[in-house]
Amino acid sequence: MEPEVFVDILSDSLFIVIKLVTAIVLPGLMIGLVVAVFQAATSINEQTLSFLPRLIITIVALIYGGHWMTQVLMDFFNQLVLQIPEIAG
Repeated sequence: MEPEVFVDILSDSLFIVIKLVTAIVLPGLMIGLVVAVFQAATSINEQTLSFLPRLIITIVALIYGGHWMTQVLMDFFNQLVLQIPEIAG
């Protein structure tokens, strides 16, 4: 059991978390920017106007990217299970 194995697992898991969160948050940030520019140009200060499009696009990102996200997590879990003999042995 070498500490480098655990550091590699931790770095891989953090990279996967960053990748999955980015796939969810990035579309919402882009829509939020577009809505903010629209609100600034038209002087509309309605709170729901900025919240609702971000909510909808986040849900759409989860619907369309959910299969890919689940596959990434399953692949990582399978990789961890296959590494058990290396870690324990």
